[in-house]
Amino acid sequence: MELPPTGHQPVLLREVLQHLAPAKGDVFVDCTVGRAGHASAIAPLLGNTGLLIGLDADVRNLNFAADRLKQFDCPTRLFHANFSQLTQVLSEIGHPHVNAILADLGISTNQLFDPAYGLSFDRPMPLDMRLDPSTAQSAAELVNYLPEEKLASVLYDLAQERYSRRIARKIVEQRQISPIKSTDALAEIVRSAVPRRAGPPPRIDPATRTFLALRMAVNREMENLAALLKQAPPALAPAGRLAIISFQSMEDRAVKQAFRSLEQTGFYSVPTRKPLSPTPEESAENPRARSAKLRGLERNRKN
Repeated sequence: MELPPTGHQPVLLREVLQHLAPAKGDVFVDCTVGRAGHASAIAPLLGNTGLLIGLDADVRNLNFAADRLKQFDCPTRLFHANFSQLTQVLSEIGHPHVNAILADLGISTNQLFDPAYGLSFDRPMPLDMRLDPSTAQSAAELVNYLPEEKLASVLYDLAQERYSRRIARKIVEQRQISPIKSTDALAEIVRSAVPRRAGPPPRIDPATRTFLALRMAVNREMENLAALLKQAPPALAPAGRLAIISFQSMEDRAVKQAFRSLEQTGFYSVPTRKPLSPTPEESAENPRARSAKLRGLERNRKN
């Protein structure tokens, strides 16, 4: 896959703009500003009386976004922070309530290609997977030190890997011989643990779910999403809107259940009865967008 000029192509951009409807003077929070893909389309709509607040756990992408957003008149405040710290950030800048919040739970394309992140098994990379370098444990530490049973639970709970026990057993056997330090080495171990089926090769590499589960565990993605789902809705001003783009079934399920519960309080409504998905044209242009789902929430005007 060829890397886009900006390092990442924003997903569901048209749908984000339609649902969140950023307007002049709004205070808008991009909780995963990344390479400023969505933010670059939103900032001009806010104008010089609006405010764009950007958060990202990846300081390298955050610095790129800062440079990219300088071209716009819209005032911008960027924070090296996870979206689980949303309340803290808004309190720090004196904006406890905002007009719109966006969170794209996917990773940037540049992160997959850059060996510094250690996310891809398409080429040899150090086994890291930390989007924020200050994160305590790398994937190599989990793979080489987690007890076999806990490692199997990570693979099954976070990625529904049906061969989780086989894979965990094989990893433990191999790490007793020598530490597992690279992404390609781990991928080969996983492939050797998964039974081969007759017929054409599988469409998805057998190592995909293991890498997904480890990335989610290293970066505490489900825990951080749970924190966001608690903090973002109360941060919306009346008629404020929240949009979350997910790529995994577990994430989408968590967002769906949280939004349904909030709607039952009478303070919020869910304008997206079914999640919004990429058009065939977008999926063809950007294959990584195919699994994206956008769900929206709106705070009622009288509450």
